[in-house]
Amino acid sequence: MLTDMVSGFAVKCLDVTGYLGAAVLMALESMIAPIPSEAIMPFVGFLVVDGKWNLWVAIVATSCGSMIGSILSYYMGYYGGKPVVYKVGKYLLLHAQDLELAERFFNRRSGLITIFISRFVPVVRHLISIPAGMGKMPFIPFAIATIVGATLWNSFLLYCGMLLREHWRVVQKYSHQVDLVVGLLLLLGAFWFVKSRLPARAKVRA
Repeated sequence: MLTDMVSGFAVKCLDVTGYLGAAVLMALESMIAPIPSEAIMPFVGFLVVDGKWNLWVAIVATSCGSMIGSILSYYMGYYGGKPVVYKVGKYLLLHAQDLELAERFFNRRSGLITIFISRFVPVVRHLISIPAGMGKMPFIPFAIATIVGATLWNSFLLYCGMLLREHWRVVQKYSHQVDLVVGLLLLLGAFWFVKSRLPARAKVRA
C-alpha cells in the first residue's frame, strides 16, 4: 500500500544516512529549506521502535541538528540581514511572506519566550532565527530557548512516530482508507508548494 511505500522509503533513507543524516535534515528544517520536521521525526521514531536506533542518541542528534541550523540562520540575519537571506533563499524557494510572518511574530514580543513558543508554530519555526539575528537578540538567551523548544518538539514528534509504529497493524487493517488520505495529502501538498513557492521565487528575483 502507499503508506507502506512512503514509510518504507523514509525509514530506509534515514537508516542508510544514520544519525548524521537525521541531524542534517533537521538542520535544514531549522533554516529556510522547505523540509518539515513532521516528515522526518516520526520516522526516526519508527527506527527507535524497530531497535535500530537508540532513543537518546536520536534525540541528541536531531536536536543538535536543529540547533546548528538555527545558529546558522541567526548569524545569517545578524550579519547579512534580508539581502543575504533572500540571496540564499532564492535557491530554496523562500517565500518572502513567510519571512515577514516570522518577523511580525518576533517583533510582537521579542525575547526568550517568543523564540521558545515559535518552535511549535508551523512556518514560523523555520525562519524565526533570522529576525532574532536581525534584531541583535543576545545569543545565549536565543540558544537556550532554541535548544529547549527544539528538543521538546522533536521528542514529541518522535514519540508520535513510536506510537504509530507500535500500532502499525491497525494502520494496515484500514490500508485503503489510509492510502486515500495519504495520496490526497501528497497531491494537495505538491499543488500548494508549486503554487505558493514558484511565484515567490520569481518575485524575489525581480
